[in-house]
Amino acid sequence: MELITDVVKNTFLITGLVMVMMLLIEYLNIHSNGRSFNRLEQSRFGQVLLGALLGLIPGCIGGFALVSLFTHRIVSFGALIAMMVAATGDEAFILFAVIPKTALVLNLTLFSLAIVVGLLVERFVKRFPVPFTRQHFAIHEYESCAHGGSTKINIRKIAYNLRHISFQRALLLFGLLLFVLSMLFGLLEHDHASHAHVHSEACSHHHDAMNFLFSERWMNILFGSLSIVVMVFIAAVDEHFLEEHLWGHIIKKHFLKIFLWTFGALLFIQLLLQHFDITGWISDNPLPILLAAILIGLIPESGPHIIFITLFASGHIPFSVLLASSISQNGHTTLPLLAESKRGFLSAKLLCAAIAFVVGFAVLVLGY
Repeated sequence: MELITDVVKNTFLITGLVMVMMLLIEYLNIHSNGRSFNRLEQSRFGQVLLGALLGLIPGCIGGFALVSLFTHRIVSFGALIAMMVAATGDEAFILFAVIPKTALVLNLTLFSLAIVVGLLVERFVKRFPVPFTRQHFAIHEYESCAHGGSTKINIRKIAYNLRHISFQRALLLFGLLLFVLSMLFGLLEHDHASHAHVHSEACSHHHDAMNFLFSERWMNILFGSLSIVVMVFIAAVDEHFLEEHLWGHIIKKHFLKIFLWTFGALLFIQLLLQHFDITGWISDNPLPILLAAILIGLIPESGPHIIFITLFASGHIPFSVLLASSISQNGHTTLPLLAESKRGFLSAKLLCAAIAFVVGFAVLVLGY
């Protein structure tokens, strides 16, 4: 019973953090009216740099935008590969929620690697066939465009929305309020007497001055405060934006999937830890785990890769496996490419898998 309680508590914590960050990014993306890529400088380095930067954006927005540019033949195959190497899809939210310090190091590593790999692809893969015309319209281009919904914050508007509150707005505000109270009052914090759960990397260094800002208490206060900001946004936006973007895009498409995958991954890890000497097996068989991470990374979906985040957060796999998994997988950012070009999708995914193996194996040999 204690195991299930701990898993459920961690699942609610991680899912809540992920939802808050996704809601915030969705708001900021639409509020800024998207990004215009028509002025992209016609330089190979500029395209690769753009691909790496868009790949770093948590979630699917950056990846969808780059795939749209690729299918318009505005950017090159090297820029696409740079995006895929840098991108970790929805797992980026979970990385920052569970292991924030490692997430920073990992993203800097992926960004640097993405630029190097992208430029190498530009140098040696010059004639990759792109079966699109410049007039081709990518199916996900709407992700980077506003739909006319106002996102401006206005006190009168907030008062009006609350007086005429819809079911979706009420449910979002109530859910966030419960999450904020749970965060600020420490109801979702871990029991430090237990070592069997997956926890933030800052937990075991709670008293270390170097990790003070990353301690669980301060991280919970930070995300609790951020959740309050998101509540203001939700109260202020109009019904179109609320229903089409916050509710339709984030909650309906992502909440249940992230909750179930997180719960399943955490429960699976806990059962393994209780019944098997997983630490000893992994330490004796690091290469098979590395290969498994890369092969699972070929799946164009967010969810299955969470298991490697939880394994790393609990100290059962080395950084090399997490790095290889992150390079190989890119969430569902490449699904539009799969819909448009099976050959382009397969070529890009296999190349990323090969890069993941070379880099992951090298880092594993170095002892990380």
